[in-house]
Amino acid sequence: MSEPHFIRNAGLAAGALLASSATLVCCVLPAALVALGAGAALAGLVTALPQLVWLSEHKPLVFSLAGALLAISGITLWVGRRAPCPADPLLARSCQRLRRISLILYSVAVIGFLLGATFAFLLPALGE
Repeated sequence: MSEPHFIRNAGLAAGALLASSATLVCCVLPAALVALGAGAALAGLVTALPQLVWLSEHKPLVFSLAGALLAISGITLWVGRRAPCPADPLLARSCQRLRRISLILYSVAVIGFLLGATFAFLLPALGE
């Protein structure tokens, strides 16, 4: 397997992490600030970054895109998990390191996505 293939896998995992961080910003951050009694800080944050309101208004779209990126990244990582690394010891170490980095990034992205989904959909449904 070539080095660009593994860099692409790390890139997909990083993209999934970025998308899942949008779910955290749209749903977890406002809830956490209000729960901590920092409603004024949230108002200031929304004034400085009005895009947060758009993210919150379009939660289903944000979560759909993040979920699709997570699925694509997960499938790519799953397919490439048993691909051979180069025979060169230096390249083999690099290959294994990039696989670990990709898996860590993907795991953090999934945890972020699940945390965001909990705050966006599960907790409001339980409060009704």
